[in-house]
Parts: sequence; C-alpha cells; structure tokens
Amino acid sequence: MEINWKIKALTAEQQAAAERLSTELNISPVAGRILAFRDIRTAAEARAYVRPSLDSLHDPFLMRDMTDAVDRLCTAIDNHERIMIYGDYDVDGTTAVALMYSFLRTQTDNLIYYIPDRYTEGYGISTKGIDTAKEKGCTLVIALDCGIKAVDKMEYARSIGVDFIICDHHTPGNVTPKAVAVLNMKRADCHYPYKELSGCGVGFKLAQAYAMRRGMDMQTVYRLLPLLAMSIASDIVPLTGENRILAFYGLRALNNAPSVGLQAIMKVAGIEGKTVTMTDLVYKFGPRINAAGRIKSGAEAVRLLITDDAEAALRFAQDIDSYNQDRRDFDSKTTDEALEQLEKDPMNSDKFTTVVYSPNWHKGVVGIAASRLTETYYRPTIVLTASEDDIISGSARSVSDFDIYTAIDSCRDLLTNFGGHKFAAGLSMHIADLPEFQRRFEEYVASHITPEQLMPTIEVEAEVELSDMDWKMYKILQALEPFGPGNERPLFLCRHLINNRNTRAVSEGKHLHLDLTDRVVAMDGIAFGQGDKATHLQNGNSVDICFYLEENTYRGRTTLQMNAQDIKLNE
Repeated sequence: MEINWKIKALTAEQQAAAERLSTELNISPVAGRILAFRDIRTAAEARAYVRPSLDSLHDPFLMRDMTDAVDRLCTAIDNHERIMIYGDYDVDGTTAVALMYSFLRTQTDNLIYYIPDRYTEGYGISTKGIDTAKEKGCTLVIALDCGIKAVDKMEYARSIGVDFIICDHHTPGNVTPKAVAVLNMKRADCHYPYKELSGCGVGFKLAQAYAMRRGMDMQTVYRLLPLLAMSIASDIVPLTGENRILAFYGLRALNNAPSVGLQAIMKVAGIEGKTVTMTDLVYKFGPRINAAGRIKSGAEAVRLLITDDAEAALRFAQDIDSYNQDRRDFDSKTTDEALEQLEKDPMNSDKFTTVVYSPNWHKGVVGIAASRLTETYYRPTIVLTASEDDIISGSARSVSDFDIYTAIDSCRDLLTNFGGHKFAAGLSMHIADLPEFQRRFEEYVASHITPEQLMPTIEVEAEVELSDMDWKMYKILQALEPFGPGNERPLFLCRHLINNRNTRAVSEGKHLHLDLTDRVVAMDGIAFGQGDKATHLQNGNSVDICFYLEENTYRGRTTLQMNAQDIKLNE
C-alpha cells in the first residue's frame, strides 16, 4: 500500500520561533524547527518543556462536581462506609481501579473492587455490578473509565440506596447521569482546562483532590503515577499538557521504584533491568493487562497491580502472560477468517468501509482484529461477533482524521448500545439490523470521507541531510520524550541516498540492513519488512527514506542509526 509523505509546514509565527530558538539555544535549524512544532516559542518555554513539573498540574477542583465528589468520599471514609471501586476491563479501567484502590486503602480497609465481565455484562456499569454493591453492603461506588451514559443505571442505583461517583473521559451523551458527582472534563458545562485525560487520569484527579482536602503528602498520590502512565500509553490519549507531565513522572517512578506487580510484568515480558519506555508500556505491559479482561477477567489484572506479595505477583503475571499468548492465537485466527471473508466479497474493492461478522469470533479480540483489518484496507472498520440471544456486538477502528464515532452515531436508531470516541468505538445491535446498518454506515462514510483520509499518511517534521543527524540532535530528541499522540517522535526525510558498502537483506530476505550515504556522510540503519529493496540499492540506485533517529548498541559499541518507516525507490 502506497503511503503519502506529508512534510509539515511551519506557520510564519513558528518559523520565527524556530529561528529564534536556534540562535538563543545554539542548536541547529532542524532542532529549532522541531521545538517550534511543539508550540515552544522561547528558550524559557523550551527549558520548561524538557523539564516538566508536577507543580504545573491543574487544580483538580476546577473540574465540575469535584467538590461534591470529595465531600461524599470524605463522608464515606469518616463514617466507615463500604466503598466499591468499579472499572472497565481494559488497561485504562483496570489501572484506574488499581490506582484508586491502592490510594484509598491508605485511608480505609472497608474497600472492595469490581470489574464487570466482558461477556456476560459488557462494557460500562451493569445492573449486576450495582446489585453486587448492594449485596456487599457498599453505599458508595466510584466508577472509573465508564458511566457517562449510564442514565438508567443511576436511576436504579439511587432507588436501592447506592451512591455513585462517576469518573469518565468518554464523550458525554445528551443527558448527564444523576450521580452524586460526574467527573468528566468533556462535559459541556465543565471548564477544566485540559480535556484529554484518560479514565485513570480522571480518577487520579479525584485522588489528588481528596489528598489536598485532607492535607496529605502528595507523594501518596504521585507514587501511583506508573499506573497512570500505563493508561495514558495504552488508551492512546494525547501526550500533551497534563498527560505529558503525568507520563513523564510515571515513567520515572516506574524505572526508579516499580511496584511488586509491575516488576513481575517486567520479568515475564523479558525487560527486567532495562529502562522502560512508553513503547514498552504500549507493547509489553498493555497487551498483557488487556489480555486478562479479553480472555479471563480484568479483575486478575487488578489483583496483580495491587499486590505486595512478590511470589504471588510472579504467579499472577505468568497467568496473564499465558492469557496474552491465547489472545494472540485468537487474534490471528479472527483476522485470517475476516480477511478471507472480505476476499470472497465481490464488492469489497469498491467499498469505503469494512463491516464483518461471524458468530464464532472471540469477543475479546474483535478490537484487535479491527485494527489489523484497518492496516490492510485502510478504511473505517467494524468487526462484530455474537453477544447474547439475537444481539451482536463488536469494535470499530478509524483511519487518519475520520470521526468514526459520528459515523456510528448516524445509525444510532439501529443500535442497542454504543460508545467511544473519534478513532475507536464499541457497539451492539440486533443481528436482524446488521444489513441495514452496513448499508447506512457505508453510505455515511462514502459521503463524508475524503480521498486523503483513505490513504495512510506519515508526517515528516523535517527534510534533513545526514550530517544533521548527530549526537547533539539525538540528545535534544531524548529531552522531548515521552513520545506519543500529540508529541510524536520526530520523523525525518533524507533524499537521494545510495548504498555505501554493506546494504543487504537480512533475516532470510525479510528485513533490510542499511549502510547508506549522501556522498558526504554515511549512516547505518534498519528497515523492517523491506528486504525486497536490497537489489535496487546494490545496483547503485538511490532512495528517499523517512526514518526515526535512534541508538543501536552492537557488540558493546553504541552508534546512531536510521529506523526506516518507509522507503521510496528512485529511478
């Protein structure tokens, strides 16, 4: 599939800032450009950006309903009420529950947690969960990463004497649930300055507010930031503003003093003793935590994250590691069958969407399969499977800048339930409504998506010479971490590079070891999955490369290298 390369353009204001920063900080024009893209205008702002401070976090009481939430929580603890911590079964939900449970157990021992079953209860606040709270004698439930649309459920909870504090970050509906407090910075009537917190992040703000009210040492809250960093990484929220500060300090705490549970995950993931990065949180921690909810129960992930017993933690981590392997097997089978289904559809190549269904697919991996299919066909994708009775449910994934939530919302009269955000969503419907949903969803997307949104695009921050890619540049890049949405790892473009001496296919021809030069400077690199381009370079032809700059240590020697994301052949 051809990938569009888009070189980001500086505004006039950014260009002026880039030139000023280059002079004031004695850095290259390329480095000045990278800083300017992050809305850094002065040397002082640059220093503040690379040294984020927890003192810059917003006052949690700026969030709508926060005072009510803290009042109710204080009353519950002072009166020794039993409290249930309730959360979704994914990484964001389980880390939120682990964070809130770990924090509140310093205040009370009258505490339980609850994760709904993905298959029997589904996403969000369930009637079973509310009934369990009542049966266990809980008079207050703190719901995390869910609840913003639980209007009917809140009516039921109030009718049986169970109060709720909702901490959510998903897009609100037209009606706000009547809970004691509804904490969600995306509420139209909430003027909290930062709108992109994860569900765990909203829970953190509640813990922060409670600690402030009680005059507690804030380290009691800050020591839990590794859990929040995991949610930020796995829920793909922007790494800007507060999220960047929280992820920065979460990673620092994780590397300096990981909890017993996190140490166990590092051990089974094979990264014990190594510096953990945001990439590790996305690809090593996240899938294992998610696998518990997909294959067994999200409660097992919480159990691991809150334990202080090292032996038990290792057993729990080994369990979720095995679930992750099962998840991979289900994922592969589902994706293969979905691709086969699409290949048999004579109209597939003419469609703007992918909507596939099979009653045999594992419900826990349909979201992953949707992501895989999006990578193959690059169009809005929904993967559905059997849920209960005549209900089918599944997950949606979008492309580029297309709002899939709005597309699904246009068919809401056909749905029994749905929720999510611009790039991902979950939905359910009666199986009889599937054909009409497919027709209308396709019709909506076809009339609203642009040709540019149907082509994968990578954004290049700067076109460079190889001589620009030195250790000073790399140190600047390191200072901009952690990288993620909203603060992407800078991608560079270098044109007309030729084989220096040793460009060759490796790993049985699958990958490409690069040894390239612009006739002035040479640099090594790696291009995964692009071994077929070796002959072109070995024959003396040139290439244009989009790449990340990274370190590579081999036989005790550390050098800089290109990690090629795409290569275009020149004639």
